[in-house]
Amino acid sequence: MTTTTLPTTSTRRATWLAYALATTLLWGVWGAFAGLPSQHGFPETLIYVVWALTMLPPALFVLARNGWRVRRDGRSIAYGLAIGVLGAGGQMVLFYAVKAGPAYLIFPLISLSPVLTIALSFLFLRERTGVMGIAGIVLAVCALPLFDYTPDGAPQQYGLWFVLALGVLVAWGLQAYFIKLANASMDAESIFFYMTLSALLFIPAALAMTDFSQPINYGPSGPLLAAATQILNAVGALTLVYAFRHGKALMVSPLVNAGAPLLTTVIAMALASTVPTGFRLAGIGLSLAAALFLALQPDEPTQGN
Repeated sequence: MTTTTLPTTSTRRATWLAYALATTLLWGVWGAFAGLPSQHGFPETLIYVVWALTMLPPALFVLARNGWRVRRDGRSIAYGLAIGVLGAGGQMVLFYAVKAGPAYLIFPLISLSPVLTIALSFLFLRERTGVMGIAGIVLAVCALPLFDYTPDGAPQQYGLWFVLALGVLVAWGLQAYFIKLANASMDAESIFFYMTLSALLFIPAALAMTDFSQPINYGPSGPLLAAATQILNAVGALTLVYAFRHGKALMVSPLVNAGAPLLTTVIAMALASTVPTGFRLAGIGLSLAAALFLALQPDEPTQGN
C-alpha cells in the first residue's frame, strides 16, 4: 500500500518564506536599478514593452517543466486574465497618473495596495495569523508609504491624479488577492502564463503612449539595460505566484511589499554613500521590524479548514 506524506506546517512555512524572500531579493535589486534606462533616455513606456518581453523566458521555463500544460477551463481563464489585466492595466494607468500629479504622493498611496489584499484575504479567505504576524502587518503597512514620501510645502489639488492612483492601488491589491484565490484551483504555471499573455497584450497600448518624436536611446544603456533589470522583475513575479501558492496572502503581501523597498533603499544608499534621514529612515526601521515579525510568526491554521 502506498501512503502519501502531506507537507508539514513547518515545511509549508519554509516554502512560502523562501519564495517570498526570493521575490524580495529580486524586486529589491530591480528597484535599485530600474530607473537607470529612463535616466539614459529610454522612455518608461518602452521599458514596459521590454518588461513584457522578459516575462517570456521564465514563463516558457516553468511551462516546459510542467509539460506545457495550461489550464483552459473557464474559471482558470477568467482568473488568469483578471490577474494579468489588473497588473498590466494598473501599470498603464500609472503612466497617466505620474503625468497628472506629484510622484512623491502617488507612489506612497499606491504602496498601500497590500492593505486591500490583507482585508480581502481576512474577510473572504478567512486567513488568520498570530500576534507577531499582526504586529508585522501593521508595521509593514506603516512603513510602505515612508520610502517614497517627500514632504512639500505647496498644497496639492486632489484631482484626476488622485483618482488614477487609487485605481492603481485597487488594481494591484486585487491582483494579489486573485493570485492567492486562483492558486486554490489552478497551478502556478498556468497563472504565470496568463500574466505573461496579458502583459504582451498591452504592448500596443504602451507603444501608442510613447512619444517617438522625442530622442530615444536605443543603445546598450537603453533597451539592453532595461532588459537586464526587468528580467529581475519578471522572475520576481513568478516567485511571488509560488509564494502565494504556499503561504497566506496577508503574510506574503506585506513581507514582500515592505522588504523589497527596504533592500532597494539599502542598495541605493550603498551606491551613493549616503545615510537616510527623516521618513526614509523611519521606513527602514519599521520594515526591518515588520520583516522580523512576519518571518518568525508560526503558521496559524486557516479557519474553516
